[in-house]
Amino acid sequence: MSKTKRLSNNILTAIMVILCLLWVYPIVLIFINSLKVEGTFTTSTVFALPTAENFAGLSNYIYGIVKMNFLSSFLYSLVITVTSVFLILLCCSMCGWYLTRVHNVLSKGMNLLIVFSMVVPFQMVMFTLSKTADTLKLNTPWNICIIYLGFGAGLAVFMFTGFMKSVPIEIEESAMIDGCNPIQLFFKIVFPILKPTMISTAILETMWVWNDYLLPTLVLDIKKYRTIPMAIQYFRGGYGRVELAPMMACIIIAIVPIIILYVACQKYIIEGVIAGAVKG
Repeated sequence: MSKTKRLSNNILTAIMVILCLLWVYPIVLIFINSLKVEGTFTTSTVFALPTAENFAGLSNYIYGIVKMNFLSSFLYSLVITVTSVFLILLCCSMCGWYLTRVHNVLSKGMNLLIVFSMVVPFQMVMFTLSKTADTLKLNTPWNICIIYLGFGAGLAVFMFTGFMKSVPIEIEESAMIDGCNPIQLFFKIVFPILKPTMISTAILETMWVWNDYLLPTLVLDIKKYRTIPMAIQYFRGGYGRVELAPMMACIIIAIVPIIILYVACQKYIIEGVIAGAVKG
C-alpha cells in the first residue's frame, strides 16, 4: 500500500471516528443528566458530570417508571412493534417475491402504487386515517399493526424486490421440479435466501415503529394506551414545567432495546441494503 493511500485511509478513519463521537455524544449527555437530581442542573451545568451534591443514582429511573406507569407503556410499544414488524416482513416478502417473478399488468400496477406510497406525505392522510381507524376498530395496540403494515410496506417491498432480482430463478425452478408447491417453495427455498434483507428490513422497521409518536397519538385512545414516546411527553407539566431528569431516564430506557438489537444485527444491515439496491 502506497504512503498516499495509507495517509488517505488514516484521514478517513479519523473523520469517521470524530463523526461517531459527535453522534454518540447526545446519548452520553442524556445519560449523564439522567443521574442528576431534578432541578439541580441548568443550561450552564448541563454538560458537567454529576457531583456528590446532585448525584441521584437510579432514583430518576424508579420515579419515571412508577409515575408514568412506564412498564405498561413499554409493553404496549413491544406488542405494537413485534406484531407490526412480523406482518411487514411476512406480507412484504411474499409481495416482493410475487412482483419479481410474475410479469403482468397487475404486478406492474402494484409495483407503481407501492413506489408511489413511499413519496406520499403522512400529513396528507392522517386526518382521514384517524376516522378510518375508529370506524374499523384499529385503534388498539393489537390492531394498529394493520396500519403500520400499510405505511411500512413501501420500503420493505422495495428492498425485497431489489434483492429477489439478484436471485437466480433456476433455484426455484429446480424446487418446483422436485414437487414443491408455491407455499413450500416460498418458505423452504425463498424465505431462507431472504435472510440478510429480512434482518436489515426488520431493524429499519423496528426503529421506525418503536420510536413513532405521531401515528399512535392519532389512532390510539391516549387515556387507555400510551406507547413509550407518548408516555415521555407527559413529563411536560403545566406552565412550561418539564421534569427533565426523569424524562431523560426514560429516554435511556427506551433506546436500550434498539441499541441492543442494532449491535446484535449490524453485520447484516449493509449486506441487506446493498442486496436491496441491486437492479435487474
